[in-house]
Amino acid sequence: MSDTTPNAKDRNAQKGAGLNIVRLLMEGRAFFALIAIIAIFSVLSPNYFSVPNFLIMTSQVAIFGLLAIGMLLVILSGGIDLSVGSTLALCGVFAGFLMQGVEIASLGVILYLPVWAVVICTLALGAFVGVVNGVLVAWFKVPAFVATLGSLYVARGAALLMTNGLTFNNLSGREELGNTGFVWLGFNRLWGVPISIFVLAFVAVSAHLLLSRTPFGRWLYSTGGNTNAAELSGVPVKSVQIMVYVLSGISAAIAGMVLSSQLTSAGPTAGTTYELTAIAAVVVGGASLMGGRGTVQGTLLGAFVIVFLGAGLVITGVSSYWQTVFTGTVIVLAVMLNSVQYGGAGKRS
Repeated sequence: MSDTTPNAKDRNAQKGAGLNIVRLLMEGRAFFALIAIIAIFSVLSPNYFSVPNFLIMTSQVAIFGLLAIGMLLVILSGGIDLSVGSTLALCGVFAGFLMQGVEIASLGVILYLPVWAVVICTLALGAFVGVVNGVLVAWFKVPAFVATLGSLYVARGAALLMTNGLTFNNLSGREELGNTGFVWLGFNRLWGVPISIFVLAFVAVSAHLLLSRTPFGRWLYSTGGNTNAAELSGVPVKSVQIMVYVLSGISAAIAGMVLSSQLTSAGPTAGTTYELTAIAAVVVGGASLMGGRGTVQGTLLGAFVIVFLGAGLVITGVSSYWQTVFTGTVIVLAVMLNSVQYGGAGKRS
């Protein structure tokens, strides 16, 4: 008996070590996938991971990362926000409209708002879209998919009406009137790093602190884990649900301004299908679509994976049709791995 006990302990130890390695690979799959993507495409193309191309790719990550962080907050609550791409477009053209100058016909003057006022008004518009989504979901019990799908069409239609289907091309403002535009947001660099990356970093750190250091973060995870139990525990579930949609709308508004600045134009068709890319980044980053599980770090890694994979396929000359196939395959694999990781248990009790 004494001879077999150590062997059994050794087998158990080896089994435990194996499980720990598997768990490490599962939890860090987005990071390992990113490393693999960088390594493979660096071999296929020497220009892939050059400094100029890396900065271009990270500038693209800023757009999808901002959308994905807002999407993460909504998904953690057990919801979904399909309107972020249209909100991005609406807020972008709204900012462009304000940059063009607001004509006051009764006074015969054109009012040019300062940049800070344009930013505040644009963020307020994004928050308003979020409030509408949140109220529909929390108070009127409209399924999040349906509510935000309706907002997707309304916001896109409003952007088209505002521009009459055209694009605002002049976003430089009027310097003599105190409005220098926000072109600097997409082109200026600090220590060689695009300003948009600092914007993404600020939003990401703020979201991480919100989730990890505040009661709201605990309320959000518990709401997504089990809404009924959270409500019985005294969590203000309705307020949490409304707030996450507001934050998602604000994140989309920031992304809209960054994108318009990078393009030096604001068009009503911007951001088409971006909501799907944001959802993909959240899923690839390890969040559960059932709610209650996910991190900001994982979501950012997911955004890097999606953007770096797409850029690698482009720079190596892969057909755009195959790019869609590869991206879809990555999303399906990510969802499958999430199901394996969480054991198909659904929502936590």
